[in-house]
Amino acid sequence: MDWQWRFLMVAFLVSLSHGEPLGDSSFSCNNTVQGPHLLADSQGYVCSVRNIDFGRGCCPEEGQQFSCSGCNLVSQCCNTFEYCVSCCLDPIHTSKEFALSSKSARQLTAANFVSVFEYCTGRCRHNSGSVVHENAYTSEYHHCFFTQTNLSSGRDHGVEAGENTDYSLITGRRGQSCDEACRQRGKKCKASILPLINECSVLQKSMNCKGACISGSGPDLPSEVVSSAPRHLHPGACVFNSKNTLLSCQGAHRYTKRLCPCG
Repeated sequence: MDWQWRFLMVAFLVSLSHGEPLGDSSFSCNNTVQGPHLLADSQGYVCSVRNIDFGRGCCPEEGQQFSCSGCNLVSQCCNTFEYCVSCCLDPIHTSKEFALSSKSARQLTAANFVSVFEYCTGRCRHNSGSVVHENAYTSEYHHCFFTQTNLSSGRDHGVEAGENTDYSLITGRRGQSCDEACRQRGKKCKASILPLINECSVLQKSMNCKGACISGSGPDLPSEVVSSAPRHLHPGACVFNSKNTLLSCQGAHRYTKRLCPCG
């Protein structure tokens, strides 16, 4: 019955808060204890709240560990909090060394995360990169575990794609092509470099993106969508080009600012 289920759930949470296991076990798990239907545990499994092992706090070791169901692995954003945590826990995506060296808040005095699980739950729950206008999500994929890097835009950014190269990355003005942006600086757009910078990691390092990195197609990409763009265009987001055949120095769009390799 539903009241019995609720009683067991409350008893489980109380036992966790006091550190008293409800049953004998060789190890225990932390879990998200957030959603009404799903839980993700610190082992990287996701299960129904009704299937949780109350004694250990673990999901059954069934199905896929470190599941990225409902996640975009390019933007590292998911449509479900629990699967975001599970995907983030995969050592391929998050190393223990990196997680434990990361601070739990932006303040310099903030403590470091104490576990990969704590890091992932924090990233998936609070990542500001998936939000625009403070409380509006850029898309349904708003649980993100990527690390946001804030750099200034509208200037030469130096070489973000590598060192000892013969080009620099420049953010063009709204509606400006890369040919125009580079020419204003006495340079030329290097079309051969466009495939190298057509990556979320480069966009997020080089532009002042306020939204998740998403895919699109068009000759004006890769670029950043301006904040005044219509909502369906994902204002503030970085957009990489899903079709390399469309990469062009000539492309421009009234609602985007190009990232341009100029040399």
